[in-house]
Amino acid sequence: MIRRVISVIFSAVLLMGLSVGFSADRVSCSADAYALYCVNNGELLLSRDETAPLSMASTTKVMSAWLTLEQAQRDDRVVTFTDEMIAEGSSMYLQVGEQLHLSDLAVGMLLCSGNDAANAAAIAIGGSIEGFAKRMNARAAAIGMTQTHFVTPSGLDDDDHYSTAYDMALLLAAAMENDSFREICGSSTMQVSFVYPPDKRVSYQNHNRLLSLYPDCIGGKTGYTEKSGRCLVSCAERDGVRLVCVTLGDPDDWDDHMALFDEGFEQLRAVSLGESRYTVAVAGGDHDTLTLTADLRYLPVVPAGSPDPTVAVYLPAFAYAPISRGDVLGEVRCTVQDHVIASYPLTASSSVDRIDVKITLLDRLKELLPWHS
Repeated sequence: MIRRVISVIFSAVLLMGLSVGFSADRVSCSADAYALYCVNNGELLLSRDETAPLSMASTTKVMSAWLTLEQAQRDDRVVTFTDEMIAEGSSMYLQVGEQLHLSDLAVGMLLCSGNDAANAAAIAIGGSIEGFAKRMNARAAAIGMTQTHFVTPSGLDDDDHYSTAYDMALLLAAAMENDSFREICGSSTMQVSFVYPPDKRVSYQNHNRLLSLYPDCIGGKTGYTEKSGRCLVSCAERDGVRLVCVTLGDPDDWDDHMALFDEGFEQLRAVSLGESRYTVAVAGGDHDTLTLTADLRYLPVVPAGSPDPTVAVYLPAFAYAPISRGDVLGEVRCTVQDHVIASYPLTASSSVDRIDVKITLLDRLKELLPWHS
């Protein structure tokens, strides 16, 4: 698997006498807690009370749907809806005995915020709500959500169910790496075809109005309970810069997200790194050349108006076989005043087997002899 390594940029940028003009005074936000996070470099750009544990309502379903879609990729099993899966609140309006695929339950979670869909997926995957919650918490720990504890897959209130604006930013940034998750939560409407009844098809509308209000929005999830108030996690992308915004307890979340995104995009720009594919010669292999590729999905970012950093590509003169697909053989490096601000490994796009060079050379010499036949 291609490894992505991006260094923190702002300490290096400050060495140039440049600074990012983020100021909480420039953007008014009515949320109890909020975070604006840059996915490109993992920096928290703007925030308030971002580490305060709070109820996050149905934004919880980002985790539930993400785990569900990962399971569906391995086994998109058919789930039969049962009495124990019934839930109060927002719903797909599933009926006992109906059947649908796991992936369609994720559609119900992300678009119409179905609590019944979340319960159904949790029980089908984890054996119980508690079993699925263990998986949720294990994944939270794995991606660095240090101040989060999941109890319910739906986000219905529980004293032990909480997260923070910062942790939820980490969660959405990670979940958006999943192609199916990104497609579903970025869709305004999707149709679900039930396995049983076989003729039942339902179109579900996305509750996330930001998809229509803000052209750069590519996905997210809404949430609301009386305890948590309005909650919203959203992701937007412009000219290579990807940002995640989280507001918890925010009566004006649509406008606040748009204002925060605008500030982020105004202050940052992505740096082009040029080509993502390079060719190197191979010695002793069954192929003479090999293509190296870099994962440049997330470009380094610098303050808007600042000069471009130096971009250097490091390649070997030639590579020795054997080579396995994914081996790191080079690097694309981005620097400011000799300080590395971003590094992208160049990896082998295919494998190359070793051959016996001596025999091969002898065979070639024989072909040149006049009596060779």
